[in-house]
Amino acid sequence: MHTFLKAPFTKRTWAEAGYAILTFPLAMFGFAAIFLFAVFGVALTVTLVGLPILALAVMGARAWGGVHRGLARAMLGVETPPLRTFRPKRGPLGLLGSSLGNAEGWRAIAYHVLKFPLSVLTLLVTGTFWCYGLVMLAYPLLLVVFDPHTTDAHGVDRRSGIQINELYFDTWPLALLVSLSAIPILLIAPWAVRGVVHLDRLLIPALLGPTKSAQRVADLEETRAIAVDDSAATLRRIERDLHDGAQARLVALAMNLSMAKEKLDTEDTERPMDVDRARTLVDSALGNAREAIVELRDLARGIHPPVLDQGLDAALATLAACSAVPVQVHTDIDVRPPATIETIAYFCAAELLTNVAHHSGASAATVDVRVRDGRLRMTVSDNGGGGANASKGSGLTGLVERVRTVDGTLRIVSPPGGPTEVTVELPAGG
Repeated sequence: MHTFLKAPFTKRTWAEAGYAILTFPLAMFGFAAIFLFAVFGVALTVTLVGLPILALAVMGARAWGGVHRGLARAMLGVETPPLRTFRPKRGPLGLLGSSLGNAEGWRAIAYHVLKFPLSVLTLLVTGTFWCYGLVMLAYPLLLVVFDPHTTDAHGVDRRSGIQINELYFDTWPLALLVSLSAIPILLIAPWAVRGVVHLDRLLIPALLGPTKSAQRVADLEETRAIAVDDSAATLRRIERDLHDGAQARLVALAMNLSMAKEKLDTEDTERPMDVDRARTLVDSALGNAREAIVELRDLARGIHPPVLDQGLDAALATLAACSAVPVQVHTDIDVRPPATIETIAYFCAAELLTNVAHHSGASAATVDVRVRDGRLRMTVSDNGGGGANASKGSGLTGLVERVRTVDGTLRIVSPPGGPTEVTVELPAGG
C-alpha cells in the first residue's frame, strides 16, 4: 500500500511519463521514414534504383533503433547489448547485399512498425490519466483563474468548467469534489503508464538487441580476445620474472663460480692460492643457486599450483589453512573437473579469499564447492562489510573475464553492510 501511494512521486514514474512523451515523435518519424523508403524502394525495384533505397531503409532503421535503445537505457534503465559492428563485403554489390541481408536492420524495421501504434497508445494513456488527473485536481484554481461561464437549457448563466448532463460543477463544494476525485486517478496513473511502457521494455531487447546466435558469437569473440590478452600478459610476466629474478641469480652464480675457479687454478708460485676467498665465492654462488631455485619454484606454482595435482578439494583446504581469516571449506565433488577448470576455480578462490582478508573486515569466511549436472558451483561468502563491486576495476573484474573464457559466470551479492557472497559457476564436463 505504501508503494502504491508513493508511486506518483518517484523518479521512475516521471521518467516513464517523460519517455512516453519523448518517444512519440521519434516513433512517428521512424515509421514515416521507413514507410516512404519502402514505398519508393518497392516501386523503383524494376529500375534497380529501388534496391539501394531499400538497403538504405534497412540500415537507417538499424541506426534509428540505436536512438530508441539509448533513450530506453537513459530513462527506463533497459540495458540492451550493443549490436555487432556492421562489416559489409567488398565492393558496391557487396555493400548492397550486406545491407539488404542485415538481420538486425530488418528486425529494427519490425520494431519501428510496431512502435508507432504502441507509442500512440502510450501517449494516450499518459495524457488521459495525468492530464485529466492534474486538471481535475486543480479545478478549483482553474475556476478562479479562467472564470469559465456557460448557459444552461433554461438560459441561466453558469460559472462552471465541467458539466455532466444538467449537473454543473459551479459551487465550491462541487469543485472540491472534482478535485478529490482526481486523487485516485493520479494514484492509478503511474501504474497505467508503467503497464504500456512495459510492452516497450519487452520489444526493445527482442527486436533492437542482438539475436542469441549473434550475442553468442560476440561473447566468443570477446572471451577469445580476453584469453589471448591474458596469455600474452602471463608470458610477459614470466619473461620479466625470469629476466629480473632467476636469470640474474644464475648469471651471478656463473660469475662467482668462474672467479672461484680462477682462485683455485692459480699457478703463480709467488701468490699462494686464496682458499678463503674461493670459499666465500662458492658460498655466494650456492646462495644465488638456492634463491634461483626458490624463484623458479614460485614461478612454476604461479602457472600451475602443484597442490592441484591432489585435487581441488585438497588445494582449497591448503588455501584455507594459509588464510589470515578463518575459512571453512565444504566440497562435494563426485566427478573431478578438467585441469583447466580446477585451475580457474583455484585462482578465483585464492583471489576472493585475499579480498576477504584485505578489504572486507570479515572475521569468518566459507568456501562451498559442488559439482552437479556438469557444472561446478563455488560460493565464497564472508560476514564482512560488503560493498564489493566488479565494475570498479578491482581484481573481481579480472575474475569475471577469467571465468568468461570458459563460458563461466560470476555473480556478486554484496550490499552495503554485508554480508558478501560471490558465486562462480564453471562448466565441469570438459
